[in-house]
Amino acid sequence: MRSLTWQKRLFYYLIRIPVNLFFRLFYRTRYFGYNNMPENGALLVVCNHQSHYDPPLIAAGLRRRMNFLARKTLFKFKPFAALIDLLDAIPLEINGIGFEGIKESLKRLRNGEVLLLFPEGARTFDGKMAPFREGALTLAQRSKAAILPAALDGCFSAFPRTHRFPFLFGRFRVIYGQPIYYDEFKDLTEPELREFVRRRIEELFGKIAGSAAGSSKRINA
Repeated sequence: MRSLTWQKRLFYYLIRIPVNLFFRLFYRTRYFGYNNMPENGALLVVCNHQSHYDPPLIAAGLRRRMNFLARKTLFKFKPFAALIDLLDAIPLEINGIGFEGIKESLKRLRNGEVLLLFPEGARTFDGKMAPFREGALTLAQRSKAAILPAALDGCFSAFPRTHRFPFLFGRFRVIYGQPIYYDEFKDLTEPELREFVRRRIEELFGKIAGSAAGSSKRINA
């Protein structure tokens, strides 16, 4: 049974301070469109996936508390398990249906919370966006949650999946798009919604791709 104590809530907001400082100091991180996040209501933040940095990077730029999905195997390493437990992460069984993780995710969305989702299912091998997995956006349809499309760039160069440890310096860019509300996609099938959201994220990614390498162009979400 979930136990979201006040200590866990406090830890979440306190840990954001050093995380934000780390990203801004070592990776000159800039956020765009962070005011696009709705102030309340169920929200599914959907983003491309470049590295292990992505979850804390996305969360650090937003005001509201975010829920994370974590592979069940990560809970076997006790020090890391303690950390993700403090963050109230949702254990997800990768091999198989993962019914319990999906059930808990739906429960939190229906409770009006925010959930982060990487519909590619895994980190990129080349820095480019991979196809979204089948059924990736079923959670939005079943919960009627709004969708906040987001994109990040620069993380793949700093922490590619072929490396155990990251490079300490770089340039990150994160952009949050306009929210997509349930009324806008309620008549779409899951494949149609998947393609619709993917195009939105590709557009956002196109705006920041290259800016992480030093471009000074103006970016609007």
